[in-house]
Amino acid sequence: MTEQLLPIGPADIDAAARVIAPFAIRTPLLSFPVLNERVGAKVFLKPEMLQRTGSFKFRGAFNKVASIPQDKRAGGVVAFSSGNHAQGVAAAAKILDMHATIVMPADAPLSKRERTKSYGAEVVLYDRDRDDREAISRGIAEKRGATLVRPYDDPFVIAGQGTAGREIAEDMAALGLSPDIVVAPASGGGLIAGVATAVKARYPRAEIVVAEPESFDDHGISLTAGHREPHGPAGRTICDALMALIPGEMTFAINSKLLARGVTASDKEVGAAVAFAYRELKLVVEPGGAVGLAALLAGRLDVAGKNVVIVLSGGNVDADLFAELVA
Repeated sequence: MTEQLLPIGPADIDAAARVIAPFAIRTPLLSFPVLNERVGAKVFLKPEMLQRTGSFKFRGAFNKVASIPQDKRAGGVVAFSSGNHAQGVAAAAKILDMHATIVMPADAPLSKRERTKSYGAEVVLYDRDRDDREAISRGIAEKRGATLVRPYDDPFVIAGQGTAGREIAEDMAALGLSPDIVVAPASGGGLIAGVATAVKARYPRAEIVVAEPESFDDHGISLTAGHREPHGPAGRTICDALMALIPGEMTFAINSKLLARGVTASDKEVGAAVAFAYRELKLVVEPGGAVGLAALLAGRLDVAGKNVVIVLSGGNVDADLFAELVA
C-alpha cells in the first residue's frame, strides 16, 4: 500500500517503467488537424495498437510476469482473457522463458486466439455464457504450480498499465501543455486506474473520463452509485475486449477517487470511429480501443478549446469485422 492508501501510487508506476523499458514500445502522442478541426479542440491520441502485441496489455503483463521470483517460474503462468491480455501474458512469458496457459472464450476473435498461440502459449477454450473462467484458471494454476496473472486486479498489472499515463504526462509536459481531459476505455479498469494515477500525480486538475460501450457501462454506473455495480444483461457488443460485468475491486478503489465521470458510445458510433480512424487518420484500431474516440466524435465530451488526450487501447481487430466496419 502507498501513502495514498491506494493499491498503487506514482512510485510503483515509475518502478514499472524501469522494468518494461527494454521490452515495451514507448508509443507517441499523435495529433491530426482533421480531428482537431472536427471537434474544436486540440486532441492527442495515444496509439497503443503500436505497442508490442498490439495493445497496452503488454505493459502490465510484462511487469507482473517479471515480478515472479525465479524459484516460482518453473510452473509457468496462467491467465484468462478474451484476447489482448492473453497475448500480453503469452509474449511476456516467452521473453522470460516461461510456459503460458491462456484460458480464452470460445467466441473470442480467431485472430486473437491464433496470435496468442503464435507466442507459444497453450490455449484452453471455455463457454463465456456457462463456464467460470476464473475457476478454470485457478484449477490449472493449482494443478501445475503456476502463477495466476489477473487481467486487472493486481498491483503490478495496474502499475504496468500506468506507464502509458506516465508517458502521456511526460509528453504533454514536453509540449508545454496541460491535459484538460484524458479519456481511456475500461473493462476491468486496470488501464484507466494506472493512467489516472500517473496523470493526476502530475496534473491534479486534469479530468479523467472512462469510456465504455453502451449498456456495458458498469464503471459509469458504479461511479454514479459510489460503489461497484454490474451493468445489466446486455448481450453482446463489437467491443469484445470491454465486456467485464463489474469493475475490479482493486481498480475501483483507485477509479472511484480519481475519475471524473463515464461516457458511452453505441456499437454504431464505435464502428464509425473505427472507420474514421482508418480513413482519415490511417490508423487501425479495434472497436474496444476506439470507444473513447467514438464518444468524442459523438459529442459526449465537452471539449471545445481544450487539450484532450484519448487512449486508443489496441488494434487487434478481426479482419472480417474490420472490413465490414470500414467498407
